[in-house]
Amino acid sequence: MNETLLVLKNHIETQGLKKEIFENLLLEKENGLRALLALTGFANESLKRIITIVRVSQNKELSKLLYKDKWCENESIDSVREWGDSKIEKLIKNNAFFRKGIVNLFFEGATIPFLSQTLPLFELKKLSISKLKFEISALVDTLVRYKEKGSYAGQTENNPEFLIKTLLEEQDIPFEKGDLQELFKNRFNEKRTMDFLLPSKENPQIIIECSFLVTTSSGQGDKSKTEVNIRKMINEFYPEAKFIGFIDGIGWYVRQSDLKRMIEAFDDVFTFHKEEVERFKKYVKSNLKWKQNS
Repeated sequence: MNETLLVLKNHIETQGLKKEIFENLLLEKENGLRALLALTGFANESLKRIITIVRVSQNKELSKLLYKDKWCENESIDSVREWGDSKIEKLIKNNAFFRKGIVNLFFEGATIPFLSQTLPLFELKKLSISKLKFEISALVDTLVRYKEKGSYAGQTENNPEFLIKTLLEEQDIPFEKGDLQELFKNRFNEKRTMDFLLPSKENPQIIIECSFLVTTSSGQGDKSKTEVNIRKMINEFYPEAKFIGFIDGIGWYVRQSDLKRMIEAFDDVFTFHKEEVERFKKYVKSNLKWKQNS
């Protein structure tokens, strides 16, 4: 891959930055796609997510940029399953329009408003022509993003729970985090720390769990089973409490069987869409009984 990138750099220096160079890279080199991803710092998992987004979205500009009608059959949104590496590699080798679409994504993807609203800015910045030109500043940027991705994702302000915390604090709604006391006493080996307990551990009227996933993993099945079990224990010890979930992210979309099992555990489910956030505010106000400033 290192040699492939050096040859690619030489082609660009002698011929100029042309999409055809990258199309040939994807077609002729066995590790061409991996090389392109390495150059831009774009994860293979992230590329899979974008391909899935293209398949399920009806955004005309994005569909046109990636020639969606040339490689994607009409699919029922409910039946969409994420494509594996072998399917993507096969399309790259056998469908010229799919190759062109992938190259267009890296050349022009950052200019599509739909993608700028869908992708985190940290990821969107990787779709940059300067990276394809092998510009030093862009390569340094790629190195830094490789190094800092884990710590960036782990920062509190980038955690979806931080948004819920902010929403509650803005409305002066009391909450705590931690163990439900009855579960701690009676189901210690099965209980888990809850994300938000409104208004308190002693009097939990609304119990909130949050799960935002961009990637997929085998652990999603276990997580959904865990929530179903938590639901049963809440029914037993806190029958009046509402158990709600914030579930979002393309990682859940492409594991729909786990998603279905997950949402069945909750009384209501919210996403982080603006309209859903507003619905959540109304939900809390109508289901929470507490004395302000008490």
